[in-house]
Amino acid sequence: MNTVFSYLENIVSPFKHHDGTPPPSDLSAFYWHFVRQIWKPLVWLMAFGFVVSIIEVALFDYLGRIIDYLNTTSPDQLLTEHGSELIWMLVVVVLLRPLFGAGHTMIKFQIIEPAMTNLVRWQTHKHVLGQSLSYFNNDFAGRIANKIIQTGPSLRGSVVSLIDAIWFVLIYVTAAIYLFAGVDAWLILPLVGWIVIYVALLVYFVPQIKERSAIMSEARSSLTGRIVDSYTNILTVKLFAAGRKEEAYTRDALEDHTRKFYDILRPLTQMVTLLWIVNGVFIASLSALGIGLWQNGLVSVGSLTLAITLSVRIVNMSAWIMWITTDIFENVGTVQEGMDTISKPHTLVDRKGAQPLTVSKGKIAFEGIRFHYGKDKGVIEDLSLQIEPGEKVGLVGRSGAGKSTLVNLLLRFYDLEGGRILIDDQDIGAVTQDSLRAQIGMVTQDTSLLHRSVLDNIVYGRSGASREQALQAAQKAHAMSFIPDLQDLGGRRGLDAHVGERGVKLSGGQRQRIAIARVLLKDAPILVLDEATSALDSEVEAAIQESLFDLMKGKTVIAIAHRLSTIAAMDRLIIMDQGRIIEEGSHKSLLERGGVYAQLWNRQSGGFLDPAAVA
Repeated sequence: MNTVFSYLENIVSPFKHHDGTPPPSDLSAFYWHFVRQIWKPLVWLMAFGFVVSIIEVALFDYLGRIIDYLNTTSPDQLLTEHGSELIWMLVVVVLLRPLFGAGHTMIKFQIIEPAMTNLVRWQTHKHVLGQSLSYFNNDFAGRIANKIIQTGPSLRGSVVSLIDAIWFVLIYVTAAIYLFAGVDAWLILPLVGWIVIYVALLVYFVPQIKERSAIMSEARSSLTGRIVDSYTNILTVKLFAAGRKEEAYTRDALEDHTRKFYDILRPLTQMVTLLWIVNGVFIASLSALGIGLWQNGLVSVGSLTLAITLSVRIVNMSAWIMWITTDIFENVGTVQEGMDTISKPHTLVDRKGAQPLTVSKGKIAFEGIRFHYGKDKGVIEDLSLQIEPGEKVGLVGRSGAGKSTLVNLLLRFYDLEGGRILIDDQDIGAVTQDSLRAQIGMVTQDTSLLHRSVLDNIVYGRSGASREQALQAAQKAHAMSFIPDLQDLGGRRGLDAHVGERGVKLSGGQRQRIAIARVLLKDAPILVLDEATSALDSEVEAAIQESLFDLMKGKTVIAIAHRLSTIAAMDRLIIMDQGRIIEEGSHKSLLERGGVYAQLWNRQSGGFLDPAAVA
């Protein structure tokens, strides 16, 4: 049996190749985008569901016939007169019903449900992963993740439930009308009346539930986002003794979610209560009419049994179908709410025909660039700067001067509003983003590590790097002084130990040294240091001095630092203010000029880089 399961489970892969079309922003198109990728198993499910429904309805007809046979045929003549028909009934019940029922179940559980759910999750995750940095900066990470996780099962659930529901409507109701007409046409009247009222209940209540479901789904995502935000920033919560504040912050979202949950359940309760009443009246009226017809000799006991048992089955199924219909629209509401976030088009895309960036020298040129972050006032205004191959440039300026923005534009985290940036005479707007960032190594002030092993974090920037290469990089970054002593809750040690979310199990200096090891291993021709040693104490900073020198040799370097002693020995210093270059030159020439840099230097003291080491 495991062989059968394995075969079925491999028919559809969640990671199947598709044409790369982004998920549409129209609801019906969004559904079809994923349904078309798995349409064959869905057709199989419909076919098996059709046969199963026909068999289920046939059982009630069989029951009525058997009762009539028992009433009209002597025991010794039963098999003689009806044997072949009884054998066929036996074959249907013992062989065909289990066969098609099992097939329907296997198609649903082994082929469709896990694969379709995770196919939606995988493709929406791939799309969201390609969004720009600002997309993630403007939302909760937990909220976005929650939408991806819940959209998959909601889309699959609504599609599968719709297929199952179709056959109730088409087969059970149609068959009931046909069988009731065969018994006595008067029996159709209670059924038609019940159908009209049942459809009216669905038409009235289900749209309300769908609308409120989308609202509650948004509230659920916001609640998840707030909880994840608290956990992600737990150190800040503890430092400011803000547990009560976080409780209140989450409680507001939880109270909002609770209110919206009740808003869904009110019409649901009203709908179910009315359905109980309508179903009771339907069974009673049908039974009373059927008994009256029997008393007048117009129907047999078997036919009456068929009518009553089928009506009970329809009533029971009606409750199920109402829940299914409600579930369908609730899932549709969840998909709608998730789609609004997931299907946003990429705002930062590679140009058509973009080629990989090739860096042979490492020359960088900013030519009249302009960037405002979408604001009226400029952050970077008409800035031009040329950095020669292998030149080491330090960026200096007060907070908000535009230093980090300049680096973000070089990495093309944002598109320019004017001008262009060239690397070895190639416009970075015309090359692929991945190839651009692959040629730039960066060590930031706030190093965030992945919640994976130390080894995974070090080799992250160089696919295929060996364990030995990672060890060498860690040694150069002076990280082996603490890595062998690391151990996580899973018992993993050293390079295999997991570092916790954002590297929380490590100190700031330890995270920084792993980040330096990662960039050492990446060995990109262009290096950006954004307050790279700010998290290190003086002793550790001095210890990795040689590593930084090795890291910078032969590379084009852009270094940002508020501690001027760390960049004083750079080839050239660029002093920025309000998105413009106001001074540039060597440390010595700028001091002699007595301008802004000289004023900043006079407020600080000490030194770090040996001028001879980076010459």
